[in-house]
Amino acid sequence: MLKNVQEIYNMDNKIQYILQRIFCFVICVNLIQCQKMKDAKQPFQVEISHPDNKYDITPVFDNIKTLEGIHAGLPYGSSSGRWGDSGKSWTEQYGTPIGADITYYADYENAYYHLNVDFPLDTIKDYMERAYSIWDDLKGETQEYKRLGRGYEASNGVNSYDSFSTLVFGFAPKGMVVVWLNFGNTRIELGRYQAKLVTDPIEIAKAKEKYLRTYRLSPEQYVEFQKEYFIPDASPKEWDDYRIRYHWRPVVSSTNPKFRLFEILNYTYNGEKEGALRPWVLDMPYKERAIPREMVFTWETGKEKQQQLNARAFFNWEKTNEAFKKAGSKIDMQVKIAEDNNSVEILLNGKPLETDSIRIYQWSGDYKESYK
Repeated sequence: MLKNVQEIYNMDNKIQYILQRIFCFVICVNLIQCQKMKDAKQPFQVEISHPDNKYDITPVFDNIKTLEGIHAGLPYGSSSGRWGDSGKSWTEQYGTPIGADITYYADYENAYYHLNVDFPLDTIKDYMERAYSIWDDLKGETQEYKRLGRGYEASNGVNSYDSFSTLVFGFAPKGMVVVWLNFGNTRIELGRYQAKLVTDPIEIAKAKEKYLRTYRLSPEQYVEFQKEYFIPDASPKEWDDYRIRYHWRPVVSSTNPKFRLFEILNYTYNGEKEGALRPWVLDMPYKERAIPREMVFTWETGKEKQQQLNARAFFNWEKTNEAFKKAGSKIDMQVKIAEDNNSVEILLNGKPLETDSIRIYQWSGDYKESYK
């Protein structure tokens, strides 16, 4: 009798254990589905950029793969703007972008290309959790980014951080495609991909028919544009070279005892941008960064208007890249602001760096540690 009771007791425990496991599994599935539904509701913009107007491309078939299986696509019409920034917005797309399947026409090559790629999923998931700083954090120490998730909105209505907002494609000659993720003042290169030249006559005919129909072109116009825009020596080398990185950081200083540096914005030739605020702007980490195209430095030496300034430095890629190559494996870009705020000198590890120009402007703003 006791043995039977014990067996029943053991059986009950096994059933309870199995039911608990099933319950936990159902809860996990529901949580995953809820998170997917939340992400599915989050909008993002899509931009298609090119290096120059003479290198514009036109999508024919477009599909942005999403984690949730929601259809997303590219803007209507051809690429625009400059490398990494199309300068245009379009209808919001939804979901978590995890890849792309795009066929496009490059009239300057008279060629169709097919890009079919999957983005690194773990990397995408990581970036979707990040929100990068755009302004002083009024509730604590400002950080480069916080894990606030997509669609973050501050309770006080003043957002100090921006989550993922825009997926940017850049189309260069010979099927080179670069993809970036935008977070307000921060744009990060996700990867460089290679589209394949479409050579199958049936696929070319299908793409051409869709291209003519979508953009309402006659066969005669198609031939005319081929001749007008064809560039026989088109090459992606320039934009591949822009992706060269060096281990460097900016170090800004002044002999003025009241000098306070507040912000650095770095726009690089490879299409990325980086914003840095206090306190980490005072001791920025070394990173693998591309060559700067433009940098903006914002500081104060007092509360009067003429003591609130920013400087914009513009760089030539060839000269700057050559200087970086010679500077060593660990590079300080030393930005020395004159005590009277009237001039700026830039050096690489102590050697003067030639710039295209440096312009100094007055500004009016309100950083957390500004002179009041």
